[in-house]
Amino acid sequence: MICILLVAGHGTVLETQIKYDDSGLYSHLTGVPKALLPGTRGKKILDFWWEIVNMRQLFSDVYMVTNADKYKHYERWATANDFPIENVVNDGSTTLEDCLGAVADLELVIRSRKLQDDIMVIAGDMLCEDLNFDIAQVIRFFRSKPGELVIYYELEESEKTSSRGIVEVCPDTHRITQFLEKPVEGRTPSRLATVVFYCIQRGTLSYITDYLNLPPHANDRGFGRFWEWLINEKQVDVFGMKLPTGFQLIGQVGLSDYTKWLTHYSTKQQNNPAKAVTYRSYARVGLMGNPSDGFNGKTIALSISNFWAEVSLVESQTLVLLPHPLNDPTEFGSLQDLFCISRKEGYLGGLRLLQATCKKFYQFCSKQGIALTKQNFTLKYDTNIPRQVGLAGSSAIVSATLKCLMKFYNITDNDLPKPIRANFILMVETEELFITAGLQDRVVQVYEGLIYMNFSKELMDKQGYGNYVSMDMRKLPQFWLAYLSDPSDSGSIHSNIRQRWLSGEPLVVEAMKTFADLTDQARAAILDKDWSCLAQLMDKNFELRRSVYTDGCLGPGNMKMVHLARLFGSAAKLPGSGGAVVGLCLDQAKLVEMKQAFQEAGCVFCLISPYNPSSGQD
Repeated sequence: MICILLVAGHGTVLETQIKYDDSGLYSHLTGVPKALLPGTRGKKILDFWWEIVNMRQLFSDVYMVTNADKYKHYERWATANDFPIENVVNDGSTTLEDCLGAVADLELVIRSRKLQDDIMVIAGDMLCEDLNFDIAQVIRFFRSKPGELVIYYELEESEKTSSRGIVEVCPDTHRITQFLEKPVEGRTPSRLATVVFYCIQRGTLSYITDYLNLPPHANDRGFGRFWEWLINEKQVDVFGMKLPTGFQLIGQVGLSDYTKWLTHYSTKQQNNPAKAVTYRSYARVGLMGNPSDGFNGKTIALSISNFWAEVSLVESQTLVLLPHPLNDPTEFGSLQDLFCISRKEGYLGGLRLLQATCKKFYQFCSKQGIALTKQNFTLKYDTNIPRQVGLAGSSAIVSATLKCLMKFYNITDNDLPKPIRANFILMVETEELFITAGLQDRVVQVYEGLIYMNFSKELMDKQGYGNYVSMDMRKLPQFWLAYLSDPSDSGSIHSNIRQRWLSGEPLVVEAMKTFADLTDQARAAILDKDWSCLAQLMDKNFELRRSVYTDGCLGPGNMKMVHLARLFGSAAKLPGSGGAVVGLCLDQAKLVEMKQAFQEAGCVFCLISPYNPSSGQD
């Protein structure tokens, strides 16, 4: 592949305003072309682009096109920066009136240097918020698609669509369905703006000459109109890739724009050199319908603030995943200590969850056409969610890690919508780590609060995810939670139920339908604040689960806790697939006595504190 840097602009507003500025602050920049103006960190704007593309393993050659008026400036820069002077192409123009235009400048290099390779084209006078992105990732995505590639970014609130070329992109194929050059506000809902940053296949280069030979384009040789013609009229396949960062100094900008954005970027880099990003995800309890979330059923689940997983990310020189001192022990007091800890807790801590999430995140962004910056970071986690009791401890760590990665790399909800985010978390666990899991936990940890979920086959087949509805959390009754102090592996609770369901066993198939029906009844009870009805439905949910699973599969400890709860007139069911039960006791006077009974039975007992994301609680 060959890279071409375009820096042949004439008579820019910025140059003119610098020349006539009365403050004297910019007199030393008089006559300096825009690409050679100071950027951030003491470098010129063009320096950043040269650092990015100066990689022989990616580009066989790099060319730069300038004009006759500014040629000496770029020749001097090339000498100082080890840029091959013979690759600086002079288009011969000296004024704005006789300039060739960006498309014609590109055609000049291709024709004069007889180029017959794929080409990357970049405007070397753009200021980018973060020029540390991975150019190799851009090339890989381009080569994975059967067409050209246009780079775009999401406009900031202050930017208008009328100032940029706007693209409409198919979210599934990443094909650009329409290109609009500086459309008036309201013409398109898209705010995805293009910049002069393209990859063009060698077989498409002939279209550039065809475009320039068309009479209507004789005086309009900007890339915006070229892409409009190529995409909208010629119907050539062109794909889009997003850079999750902003671009500025595009086109005719003034001195105020230059100083504003230079100050903004410099201040951002100075003030936030290594600011930690920290997020929590919360444990959840399944109130109704589980375990039907993995069997096209319906469920209702609740986030609880009692238990959480917290992940922190801070920028660093190398990428580091820090083991948790308790959950990922690498130092032991003795061989006996190692034996006892390994026997009780196994070998699988949270570190593998961090690593799998990072791997899947990079893979997702590459596939979705999002070019990440080449920034490294250090990740660490903490959690107080008890192990193997079915409170979604693993997915909470994955969820919190994903939140940190999205914030660090500026990945928005548009890039990774909540329903897809829940699917992503599930795939980290099932595809990367082979953890038996359903969608319910991940949905609740993404949406947070009290969530009704419908996983019907029709919905899952049609859109790839279910319907998820946040419910009113005001005036919820007091739920309680009890769990075993020494539970077994939650995966065993799943038993062979999936095989029986897939084989069409009537008992299991009908049970999953009934779980869904109970969930709809529970939703109505919650809306009506009919807690007596909800308690009855929770008991029915457990008995239905018991009819499908054997008591042995449910676990003797779980059976013991449910039986104990019912001695005090409390509803009880399994909140997930592990050694815990969630309950609803309408007789509040019995709660203290019931708590004591659970504690005397060797269980941990607590009152549930629902996590309401709208309340602003941490």
